Amino acid sequence: MRAPLCLLLFVAHAVDMLPLNRRKKQVGTGPGGNCTGCVICSEENGCSTCQQRLFLFIRREGIRQYGKCVHDCPPGYFGVRGQEVNRCKKCGATCESCFSQDFCIQCKRRFYLYKGKCLPTCPPGTAAQQSTRECQDECELSPWGSWSPCTHNGKTCGSAWGLETRVREAGRAGREEAATCQVLSESRKCPIRRPCPGERNPNRKKGQRERRPRKDRKLDGRGDGRPRPAPT
Repeated sequence: MRAPLCLLLFVAHAVDMLPLNRRKKQVGTGPGGNCTGCVICSEENGCSTCQQRLFLFIRREGIRQYGKCVHDCPPGYFGVRGQEVNRCKKCGATCESCFSQDFCIQCKRRFYLYKGKCLPTCPPGTAAQQSTRECQDECELSPWGSWSPCTHNGKTCGSAWGLETRVREAGRAGREEAATCQVLSESRKCPIRRPCPGERNPNRKKGQRERRPRKDRKLDGRGDGRPRPAPT
């Protein structure tokens, strides 16, 4: 009689402990055994309510869904704070990551980012940057500047053909930064016919002597240059 009675008491105690164990699972575990940051968590669906400042991220697998409390929403989702719960919502179909439902930060393949939108082609007046997958405003060219001094081997004097250069800058329309815009320049030949200090005049023919300045004759009081007559 003792053995069946002990067995009966053991079964009754196990039945009484079963709801308690289930309640512990609902609070302490979830999918993957992680209910960190959860206020309400179940084994079947994970977290359904998170602690303050955390976001509830719902991961769907087929017809089932599991909740997880995260500090930051994963890529492809953005955080929305509410009065009762903060949720992670999915970005648009063409967004790889986004700031909100209407403002993308990075686009998926075959799309280009322009002012928070992911477009299949860049609009007129912009150019597609393949490295960043962005549409950038085209560069606007400024007028040509003045020609630089004519130089040859770094000198602006001598007798040779040199080069003179002028440039024009390019900036983005409506933007202060122009780091990706090129600075255009062009050069042309120019003659140098100016003697350098200490050099002979390059325009004087070889063998030709330099004409010295003629001394002025002394003029008499009449100022006509004729010799004054001898006194009688």
